[in-house]
Amino acid sequence: MLMATIRISDDEKAFLKYMATFLGLSLSEVLKQYTFEELEDIYDAKIGDEALIEYRETHQESIDIEDVMKQWDVK
Repeated sequence: MLMATIRISDDEKAFLKYMATFLGLSLSEVLKQYTFEELEDIYDAKIGDEALIEYRETHQESIDIEDVMKQWDVK
């Protein structure tokens, strides 16, 4: 497993330790969980933006969700 080093101030370290205790997680778990969650959110937003641009540029027709549900017999 890779071990990474980050440089943070004493105040940042104190805050991270406080949050780890507050959340009932280890410091490593806090950094991993919340870093990955934030990166996943950024990724999702970027992919969504790119899909919207492509949709607008190609003049694709949107389909109403009710029609999709009927097409696939989803209730």
